[in-house]
Amino acid sequence: MRKIAVLTSGGDAPGMNGAIRATVRVGIKRGFEVYGVYEGYKGLVAGNIKKLGYSDVSEILSKGGTILESSRLPSFKEDKVQEQAIHQLKQRGIDGLVVIGGDGSYKGALALSQKGIDCIAIPGTIDNDINGTDETIGFHTALYNIIDAVNKLRDTSSSHHRCFVVEVMGNHADNLAIYSAIACGSEIVITDKTEYDENKIIEELKICEEEYHKKHAIIIVSEKILDVEKLANRISEETGYSGRSIVLGHIQRGGSPVPEDRILASKMAEEAICLLEKRKSGLCICMKDNQIISKNIEEALIEKNENQDRLYQLFLDLA
Repeated sequence: MRKIAVLTSGGDAPGMNGAIRATVRVGIKRGFEVYGVYEGYKGLVAGNIKKLGYSDVSEILSKGGTILESSRLPSFKEDKVQEQAIHQLKQRGIDGLVVIGGDGSYKGALALSQKGIDCIAIPGTIDNDINGTDETIGFHTALYNIIDAVNKLRDTSSSHHRCFVVEVMGNHADNLAIYSAIACGSEIVITDKTEYDENKIIEELKICEEEYHKKHAIIIVSEKILDVEKLANRISEETGYSGRSIVLGHIQRGGSPVPEDRILASKMAEEAICLLEKRKSGLCICMKDNQIISKNIEEALIEKNENQDRLYQLFLDLA
């Protein structure tokens, strides 16, 4: 019986457990012996590996996070560290690996595939910033969490003539900011791909209040761009709105995954097992035009995403 393993790496994302569950159950049904690697690449190097069965993945589909736990291991770029990982796999007779994570996880999977381990990568990140795929596991749940929070903020902001400056996750990826700005009907969105002019924002808020007679306003900001509290204070000083700032933080990662993420995770994991059956390697699973496909990891990592410009223009037309 051929042995394969599955690991989750980088930031956790709701739906990862669904991908683990499908990898194990579909894998067993296709004749594989499936192992779980705990703590990502760190656990792989340390040999923190355990055989998984049906019962080990029971009742995890609705749970956020990852039962295999995750970590970041910058030193995995080094050949000697990769060789340690390969040694841990080979001494257990494992020759296939499913890696669930972001672009850093993809690069690790690519390196292992180039050294003889059959590796298939699955996109798991709330940021939806993996090139080559339209959707990543965890994005829909994080987006729902943001929308739920902003809906509640609107209730209090309209009661007190406030402007909330809401910081969302995404780092240098602006998917969560743009999508949530459209879905929440926010007045302004700020990302590293949009121009940030604080004076212009103040003027726009004055127009919202004086010309459009808006009782409240919402500004969505992608993280690491500006000090949201400082901006909120200036809004209080220079407009008729009472400025308030809020950083949603890791609450965006948590909670039970929404159906879209559960289904996407299951579909992608099934495709990963199909590829391993065919002894394919160095590939990643992608959702393109609502179809599950696979691409070379190297090809996917350099592919351009042209959707963001269209989304930002849609936001401008709606705001």
